[in-house]
Amino acid sequence: ARENRGLQSQPPPEEQNYGATAARMRQGPFVPVSRNGPAKRDYPTAAVLCYANLINFMDWFIVPGTLIDIQKYFELSDGDTGLLQTVFILCYMLAAPIFGYLGDRYNRKIILGAGIFFWSVVTLGSSFISESYYWIFFLSRGLVGIGTASYSTIAPAIIADLFEEGKRTTMLSIFYIFIPVGSGLGYVLAAGMADVTGDWHWAFRITPCMGGLALVLLILLVPHRTQRRTAAHRALSISGTIRVAAERPDVHRTAKATWCQDVIALAKNRSFVWSSLGLTAMAFVTGALGMWVPLFLYRAQVVQGIVPPCLQESCNSSNSIIFGVITIGTGILGVVAGAEAARRLRKINNKADPLICATSMCISALCLYIALMVAQTNILSTFIFIAFGELFLSVNWAVVTDILLYVVTPRQQSTAIALQILVSHLLGDAGSPYLIGIISNAIQAKNAHSFQWNFWSMQYSFIVCAFVGVFGGGFFLLTSFYVEEDRKEAEQ
Repeated sequence: ARENRGLQSQPPPEEQNYGATAARMRQGPFVPVSRNGPAKRDYPTAAVLCYANLINFMDWFIVPGTLIDIQKYFELSDGDTGLLQTVFILCYMLAAPIFGYLGDRYNRKIILGAGIFFWSVVTLGSSFISESYYWIFFLSRGLVGIGTASYSTIAPAIIADLFEEGKRTTMLSIFYIFIPVGSGLGYVLAAGMADVTGDWHWAFRITPCMGGLALVLLILLVPHRTQRRTAAHRALSISGTIRVAAERPDVHRTAKATWCQDVIALAKNRSFVWSSLGLTAMAFVTGALGMWVPLFLYRAQVVQGIVPPCLQESCNSSNSIIFGVITIGTGILGVVAGAEAARRLRKINNKADPLICATSMCISALCLYIALMVAQTNILSTFIFIAFGELFLSVNWAVVTDILLYVVTPRQQSTAIALQILVSHLLGDAGSPYLIGIISNAIQAKNAHSFQWNFWSMQYSFIVCAFVGVFGGGFFLLTSFYVEEDRKEAEQ
């Protein structure tokens, strides 16, 4: 097999790709592979996956969008409120490796459909829980996390399988645009339904209906066989010969690798390890921001006298709506800008992707720190700097996944995505909302109860996010030292 690789033709420098598209087989002299574009059915499949991704992240952020109402309804402290999101993320991340294993070995369409159905039913059921059964509400969020893990683990791998060359990066960028769009719409939907109906429970009855539509579209438009095809399998299907299988016995050996062997190989992949730690820092910051920013802004406005303290049944949710709109706008702009910057800079620097991530993380940390410092005196400046912080965080979403897809061999990608989800959530947003909450509780406990100290406790807690963002930039910088070597190894 090594001798065959030595005889394989090398693409000219101008045709080498440094995005996810680089993970392809170098063709030997006996395998004439044509560069056909994706089939027409691939675009409807991608559209369904993007729509489901939208609903997925809307479901994530319905709770933060109605956080003030939920906290008052169940009479939760800051620490208990943060634990609500932590339960969701913990169940999500623990289920992710299981679905990664299943996604690499069994029918992906069935797994996706079951996941969408499950999380939709549980979300609908959680809207009927009374205030005396708060523990059931916590449990329901954990079950929703299990359902969404099936989707977030498998869907990116399907898109990576459907599209090659420059199309893959573009389609992944579109797919990941729906992370901030769905997150922002989750805030807007939750706050809007609470305002219109006067009851926050109605926010949990919309996404299940949208999930039902996604399930129907999945059944009708997504092909039944969506298993990953390795580069060698594509060559076989195009050439119409089984001679490649005889000449490439290593293909069959790698197909029999166990899950433990895959994990060991990924642990030795330094680009994968460091970029996953960088993503962990991103998850830590976004998890804390997504959970607490509307409440933080509300407390800042109370201190400034802009809004009165919330004493009535339905609290003012304008901050959730504004933050949701900011999240949508900065998310779209950030993902598009990140993909375009990566596309252009790869032509002049093979390490462009991790360097883009490192730079954007550090700038985001600075913006968030400034937003925290000016919150007590100028709420408009706070919104502006939060927007810039989110913008630079969003730059990294598609680029980080792109790094994973070209430094990891194709048959390990679902497992790699699942492990990255596990690590990034375990050390990131699984704990950050709870950590911010308990730090806030500790500060409040040592000082007199007042609206001023309610605000300061949250402000001081949030400073942790700025420092974690700087560490994330350092992890991506370390990724740049190894990314070229790991990319070449994955190609082979």
